[in-house]
Amino acid sequence: MELREVIGRRRSIRYMRPYQPVERHKIQRMLEAARLASHWGNVGGLRAVVVERHTAPQETLDALFAPVAGFQIRRAPVVIVWYFDSAAVDGQGDRLRELLDAGALGVGPTKKEDLEAKIIPFFQAILEMLKGPGLNEVDCGQGIAQATLMAYEQGLGTCCLGTANTEQIRQNLGLPETSRVLLLQTVGYPAEHWEAGGQRPRQAFEDLFHLNSFGEAFPRDEAVVDELTDDKMFTTPAPLPWREAELDYLQKALDVPGSGLI
Repeated sequence: MELREVIGRRRSIRYMRPYQPVERHKIQRMLEAARLASHWGNVGGLRAVVVERHTAPQETLDALFAPVAGFQIRRAPVVIVWYFDSAAVDGQGDRLRELLDAGALGVGPTKKEDLEAKIIPFFQAILEMLKGPGLNEVDCGQGIAQATLMAYEQGLGTCCLGTANTEQIRQNLGLPETSRVLLLQTVGYPAEHWEAGGQRPRQAFEDLFHLNSFGEAFPRDEAVVDELTDDKMFTTPAPLPWREAELDYLQKALDVPGSGLI
């Protein structure tokens, strides 16, 4: 399957088969994909705790909490707790040296001297700022995205859930104080159709992207839209006519409480 079709088909899967465990080798492939993602300065601050519902102690399962769509966490065979460890930034000097030795940083005969005399001292001077939110979360997001695509390739469904209780989760799981919990990602075999009701609504292309300055919409070429449609990156818009019937079935089959939003 081409990447364009993978992107078009990949949906947040909220309804998973709670009775079917996910093989660890498939989770490992997701983690390997995340590990290879780009991170500024080769810092690699993305970390994860994989919680298996059928092997984890109850106190670990109880440590995971999201106020919205919490039923997903309670039903999913696997929950990956993705977090950023700012302590990784402390080693940025060594990571830059590794990049230099790998031929991925700098040019010219004085590049090693420049690294030691200029670049590393510059980063050291702003070390605490570099540990803060911003670029780190962006780069961690790249790793999580690669893990998500790997999950889909293996026939798995995932859903990324935010929570306001990140500090509570950090403490409950015993993560280092230097950690920031980013999100919880449920992983399992889909109980719903891969279309999950159809292509989700998105804001207009012209409202999102600009050319040269804000307010100048990036021109959208309909020929490109047609090409991507033919490549199945764009799929049938939601809601599909049978979606409500599917949701009714899933609620009964999975014993989803209430409206399924909590």
